[in-house]
This record gives sequence, structure tokens and C-alpha cells, in this order.
Amino acid sequence: MESSLPSGTVVAAREQTQGRGRLDREWFSSVGANLTFSILLRGKFAPRQLPSASMAAAVAVAELLEAEGLKPSLKWPNDVLVNGKKICGILSEGITGGIIIGIGLNVNMQNTEHIDQPATSVLIATGKRRDVDELLGKLLKHLSVRLDEWAQGGFSKVRKNWESKIPNIGKSVTVRDGTTVRTGILTGFGVDGELLLRDKAGAVSAVWAGDLSV
Repeated sequence: MESSLPSGTVVAAREQTQGRGRLDREWFSSVGANLTFSILLRGKFAPRQLPSASMAAAVAVAELLEAEGLKPSLKWPNDVLVNGKKICGILSEGITGGIIIGIGLNVNMQNTEHIDQPATSVLIATGKRRDVDELLGKLLKHLSVRLDEWAQGGFSKVRKNWESKIPNIGKSVTVRDGTTVRTGILTGFGVDGELLLRDKAGAVSAVWAGDLSV
């Protein structure tokens, strides 16, 4: 069906019962609780570019949350945190002739016990409920700017804003990818958003996938 849709199409769900995140993690959302939507971007993008689309979207989400009075941080490769807890997850998938970016932002969720990691919501963090449709309209304005930048120039166009919200640059981190575990100093990010890790010998290598922890 997406083959007939124009670039910039947004499809939002009032309720999500079979959502999917990274590593096929489940993502549920009850009616009116959260923002769960996808954006279609048309264009020719190299496979190695696709992960950084999530990073550009994460910058936009963080900007929205700042406007709502929160202090978000970003976690490579695709999470937005508030008070060290996940408030938003993003997943980008390449399709023929473009990319689909799926975003799940916890807005009015009150209970996070069903989530398999520390999580929060705008309501939990601020004590105030938000109109989900109104918040979507605000977020789309931020996304329009950051995704346009990304589409035109890749990760380099959003690198400064991304790195400004990363709290652990220069610190020791661990990245787990299946049975592979790597530890080192996070020195920054490469041209396509890959994580750059410096080992004890001083060698810097690129990490393209995994779960990061401090």
C-alpha cells in the first residue's frame, strides 16, 4: 500500500496492540495514552544511512519535550530518555523507494510495569496530561525540520544537535549485541551515526548495532 502514498504521509494509531520495536520487542499502547505513528519518506537512501534517520527523529522528539518543560537526553541508537528512563522509542525500516520511521512516545501512560526496562511518560514526569492530537501536531513541526535536514545531508546535518543531548560522550560504556559484549570510551559518532568506541589500547572502532549501557 505504501507504494501509492506520497512522501511525508503520517499514519497514527489510537491504540496499538501489536507494536514492534528493536530486536522485535513488543510495544503496546492503550487508547489515548500515547503517540504511536509512522512517517513515510520517499528517496534513495543507502542501507547504512537508515539507522541515523531514527537519530534525527530522536532529536526532534527531544526538542518537543524541551518545549514541554522536560529535560530529555538521547541514548544511541534510537531512544529518548527523561530522568534516565525511556520515554520514546524509534525504529526506521527501509522500503523500496524510501524509508518508514515508526515512533512511540509515552504521553499519558500512568503504569509502566508492562515495559521490560525503566520507562516514564510525559504525565509521569510532569504530573499533567496532554492532548495527544495536539502534541502530535507540535511534534510533526519538529520532525519536518530534522528529517528534511537528514534527507538532504545525512547524519552530519543533525550531528551537533544529537551529540549535545548525549550525556556519556567521553565516558566508559558497554555495548551488547547478542553474545558480543564490547566495553570502551564513547568518543563520538561516525559519518552515518555509528558509535565510535575507544578500547584500552587506544584503538577506535565503529559499532553499528547493539544495546548501550553505562
